Amino acid sequence: MSTMNTVGRPTAPNASDNDYKHPTLTGGRGLLQDEALIFEGEGWGKTGVDLPKAKTDGSDLGDLVRRDPIGLPGLSEPEAMRHYVRLSQKNHAIDLAIYPLGSCTMKHNPRLNEKMARLAGFSDIHPLQPQSTVQGALELMDTLSHWLTTLTGMPAVALSPKAGAHGELCGLMAIRAAHEAKGEHEQRRKVLVPTSAHGTNPATAAFVGYSVVEVAQTDDGRVDVADLASKLGPDVAAIMVTNPNTCGLFERDIMEISRLTHAAGAYFYCDGANFNAIVGRVRPGDLG
Repeated sequence: MSTMNTVGRPTAPNASDNDYKHPTLTGGRGLLQDEALIFEGEGWGKTGVDLPKAKTDGSDLGDLVRRDPIGLPGLSEPEAMRHYVRLSQKNHAIDLAIYPLGSCTMKHNPRLNEKMARLAGFSDIHPLQPQSTVQGALELMDTLSHWLTTLTGMPAVALSPKAGAHGELCGLMAIRAAHEAKGEHEQRRKVLVPTSAHGTNPATAAFVGYSVVEVAQTDDGRVDVADLASKLGPDVAAIMVTNPNTCGLFERDIMEISRLTHAAGAYFYCDGANFNAIVGRVRPGDLG
């Protein structure tokens, strides 16, 4: 445990907050200091700004005139700054401790890549420019599409989503459209989401209009295939699996999950936010 991250909630199966030293009110260890609520301070007799004296007594406002104190504490400018800085230190940061979760935000983005993305030839393009003036950008998109389809084993790729959750929305809308085309949308209103999936997965499913059904995980943090099989049926539209999952674990039974899902007439959405972990080893398209 001495070399592993012990910041925040436990990440090991069956571990509890009591396994970690220096407990705090919330159970997190990444807090540099405790910070009281702004309403619990002593800022009730002061204000951080000088307001000009009102030029009217408010009689023209009728019943809208405030008769009781506003109920907000007053802080000086330095106090307000310090308060929010201390709040910001309650957030987990990768420069404070190891972050072991398989999170879509924890990837290596070389500064060279960031610099290239900000070149005027890319960042200043207008969506309605004539195609003759953006051939370089189109060539780049075509090359990117080629490598994405090659690495994933998928027949086509959409470059319209701008973020992970946006990609989920695109995928779920495509699944919904497919069921609508088959006349099954009204029947299939459930989306299965394992507890080890990214937190945005159930939120996206709900946003598209589906009801979310949770699939249990095994003691070692992977999808419980038996629980999945018991919840599949003609009312299920899709399952959303993160692989490797948010616990940073590879799903061993991915082919069986795919087989069961397709046998029930549902679609298999794979959250590829952690694709770096499997690239060059296996293609999602080959996993069904």
